[in-house]
Parts: sequence; C-alpha cells; structure tokens
Amino acid sequence: MPEIPDHLDYGLSILFIGFNPSLKSGETGHHYANPRNNFYRILHRAGLTPRLYDASEDQELLKLGYGFTNIVARPTRGIDDIDRSEYAEGREILRAKLTEYRPKIACFVGKGVYTEYGKKSKADWGFQPDPVITGIHEFVAPSSSGLVRMPMEEIIGIYRQLAEYIAEHGEHGE
Repeated sequence: MPEIPDHLDYGLSILFIGFNPSLKSGETGHHYANPRNNFYRILHRAGLTPRLYDASEDQELLKLGYGFTNIVARPTRGIDDIDRSEYAEGREILRAKLTEYRPKIACFVGKGVYTEYGKKSKADWGFQPDPVITGIHEFVAPSSSGLVRMPMEEIIGIYRQLAEYIAEHGEHGE
C-alpha cells in the first residue's frame, strides 16, 4: 500500500504528527480517514477549526496553518505492525522535516508518538518543557483513535489548549 503524502508548508501554526496512517488512510490517501477516528471532530469541538472538516479535505487545513505527517509513513492495521527499525528511521526523517519546516508547534497525536520521537520513557499531556528541537513547541495530545478510552470531553479539553495558545499568541503562534 502506498504511503500517503505529508501536508507540509513553511510557517505552519501546528504540525500534527501521528504514529502512521491507518489502512483506510492508505486506501483513500487522506490523513485520519478511518470513520471511527475522531480527529476532525476533536479539532472542531476544541475550537481549532471553524467547521467540521472531513478527511477528504485534509489538504484544506493547510490554509488554517495546520499540517500533517507521521513518524512512520507506511499504512498498517495498527502500531503493533511497526518494527523498531521503522521507528528509528522515522525519528530521523521526522527531525529533518521539523528542522526544515519549523512549525510553531509540533503536536504529537498520542503519547507513544512523542516518546518514540523524543526517546523518552514518559510524557504528560500538553506542552513539553524540553523540546528536542529548540524553538519548536512540542505538545502531546491524546490519540484521536476511536479505541482510546479517555472521555471525549477530556480529550477535547487537552486539544483546546492548542486553540487557546494560538488565540493568545497570534494566528501563527508568533
């Protein structure tokens, strides 16, 4: 199955970073395309988007200053299908993307994504104190997978911190 393209640009407010695309995303070519994934509903309810977007409109979020990438580009059924070498390679590729594009905020969609990227044993929700790349705010948010057991209102509240930061620091987090 082909990799789905990143949505990257310079000057992004937020670059959302997932583990890897689902099989449904691989089939459609769009990020967070599994109908059980709550990503676009979370963004809308947290105040990050003015309306509810569909996965087929993922490219449109670049206009809002939001981009997409993954630590592993290969679509799989789940994270158990990713091996250690893919994480190691993905970590280096991701660091290169962040260094080149320099989004204001790198939002890791899931604690596991962040701990793989930063080689950390654990992380708290929200902004992280010691970014891997100086000058890029690192934010850890819950996974948007429908399998997550955390209450939806709690998930939305964590993502709302991003909307509040952008509102407080200007459209592009200046």
